[in-house]
Amino acid sequence: MRKWHGNPWAVLLALSLGFFMTLLDLTIVNIAIPEMIDGLGASLDQTLWVVSGYALVLAVLLITAGRLGDLRGPRNLFAAGLAVFTLASIACGLAPNAGALIAARAVQGVGAALLIPQTMTLIVSVFPAARRGTAMGIWGTVAGLATLSGPTLGGVLVSTVGWRWIFLVNVPIGVAALVLTFLVVPDIRSGRGHRFDLTGVLIATAALFSLAFGLQEGERYHWGTGIWALLAAGVALTLAFLLHQRRHQDREPLVPFALFRDRNFTVLTVLVGLVSMAMIGLVLPFNLYLQSVLHLSAVKAGLVLAPSSVVSMVVGPFAGRLSDRIGGKYLLMAGLVMYAAGMLSIVLIAGPASPWYAFVPATIVTGLGVGCVIAPMSTEAMRNVDPRLAGAASGVNNTIRQIGAVIGAATVGGLLQSRLAAELHAGRTYADAFIATLHVTAVLPITAVLAGALACLLVRNHSRAAVPAPGVPVAAVGR
Repeated sequence: MRKWHGNPWAVLLALSLGFFMTLLDLTIVNIAIPEMIDGLGASLDQTLWVVSGYALVLAVLLITAGRLGDLRGPRNLFAAGLAVFTLASIACGLAPNAGALIAARAVQGVGAALLIPQTMTLIVSVFPAARRGTAMGIWGTVAGLATLSGPTLGGVLVSTVGWRWIFLVNVPIGVAALVLTFLVVPDIRSGRGHRFDLTGVLIATAALFSLAFGLQEGERYHWGTGIWALLAAGVALTLAFLLHQRRHQDREPLVPFALFRDRNFTVLTVLVGLVSMAMIGLVLPFNLYLQSVLHLSAVKAGLVLAPSSVVSMVVGPFAGRLSDRIGGKYLLMAGLVMYAAGMLSIVLIAGPASPWYAFVPATIVTGLGVGCVIAPMSTEAMRNVDPRLAGAASGVNNTIRQIGAVIGAATVGGLLQSRLAAELHAGRTYADAFIATLHVTAVLPITAVLAGALACLLVRNHSRAAVPAPGVPVAAVGR
């Protein structure tokens, strides 16, 4: 294996395995909620915490973990994250009760937060700029595939071997990724000492927890005074964090403001939040429609969504290669418009007795759109980032991705419940009420994607000829 050590494509394989299972666990659990309730004797509220606890811990720790990768080496943090996540997956699969499962899921969130930011950092470090788009295309394809295939794979596992295997399936993947990490991933560091902003970590953790918990759990607590107080505290702590970071910009802050001097990083970090919001905003109500209105099984509902993930998986690497050649600006705009058109088609096709195959053309269009967006979005965001700040940049980027997902789920979930109740109260049948509600909830993801397409007008386009050489050499230690 010595000849593969440091090989960019071998490194990408190891990173993709770890990245895949962490994102898969964001969506695979939803399909198993009824079985977990029966198997553990848990309440619905406890089971929902199995879902939300993981996402909450992940969102809160991403910025801190990204900076830790800069300080301790991204390979070390990636390997630590893999080990924690894999062991926590075993604990989830063997959990005797709901409390133990919720605790193990929180530990899974810690492991995922440690490894996710390091994937972008290592890709930036091992791939030359001219091939980075292709690598990001594969990385983005893995992200889309994991997110969209969760319901399908979860349905198959729950139907055949039981709900515990949605966690235990991570174990062989995690072990394989961990072995590959030490065999092929180089220990890349900047070669100089670093400081760790503990005060910034504490303020950022408190701010992100308050915002993520308030948005994620607001509907469950009926948007009462406590939730609004928590959100207000989150906003106040965010302002305090930004003031603290402003005073520490010369002492290795958690969020270097220099990142936002690059227009592309700023615009595309906002875009990653909008796209994440749109993905959740569409998949959540559409999946419920397939099962509650068309009465498809969990497996069949997942298969209806499968063309989107398959097409994005095929298109992603080609889109990444194309973004290296011509730049990502117009590819992003075309992809976002296709994504919005696919979502609109799905909503217009949805009826009380629509055949499942009627959705295939629309899901193919959404897959084309996603495939054209993920790679350029990541590549152009990270293209001009100083390699010494890659971990911080990746942490910020992935935190915005998670916050976008939380906002999307909270907004669409709340709107779904309130509108459906109002439509049923007006005397409509459940099918008609849900379709009317679907039309309303679809406004959020479609608007978010179109806003992202307009934001891309601000992106500075790059072609291969214009790609600058990496600004700061990074020393590889322990090769």
